[in-house]
Amino acid sequence: MSGAVALIDYGAGNLHSVHNALKAAGAGDVRVTADAEEVARAERVVLPGVGAFGACASALRAVPGMIEALNGRVIGGGAPFLGICVGMQLMATRGLEFGEHPGLGWIAGDVALMAPADPAAKVPHMGWNDVVPAGAHPLIEPGEAYFLHSYAFTGGDVLATSAHGGPVVAAIGRDNLLGVQFHPEKSQRYGLALLERFLAWRP
Repeated sequence: MSGAVALIDYGAGNLHSVHNALKAAGAGDVRVTADAEEVARAERVVLPGVGAFGACASALRAVPGMIEALNGRVIGGGAPFLGICVGMQLMATRGLEFGEHPGLGWIAGDVALMAPADPAAKVPHMGWNDVVPAGAHPLIEPGEAYFLHSYAFTGGDVLATSAHGGPVVAAIGRDNLLGVQFHPEKSQRYGLALLERFLAWRP
């Protein structure tokens, strides 16, 4: 698995599109996998996610050994990690969609229903929107990306925001962790460039 990117298959991600985008960005070896041992050996880890936080969290925990492999490889081993959409949200302490559900607890914060201050801003937040970096980061650059979500992160380690009737967290991360609320695989050149930087990242 040396040099491989583990794209985690837990029944809750847009795997085909993310796989194709990673390959287009230059990834030589992308493993779509539900095998915790493969994740434990991967050079990089990508966690996609679409749907409800609780259902995604339950599905991820239902994969034998996956949470342990993620904590060991990413938190313990320092492998570069990218969470996409709900995959980013799962990095949080908890999600508040249809009840309270524990996340991975990697970044302190909650995921809750968006409540735009501007009533003209519809939920879900859907379409192209600006990504505004909160400061310098090797992976996050200003640009436009494609968003589709009704729930948003609030908490620490914010790397970028967008605006939808008020500020919305667009990216979170620290150390070897990066999560993006938008979909790089649907964000054309901006998204592809982000994935290229992720594949070259040596945090």
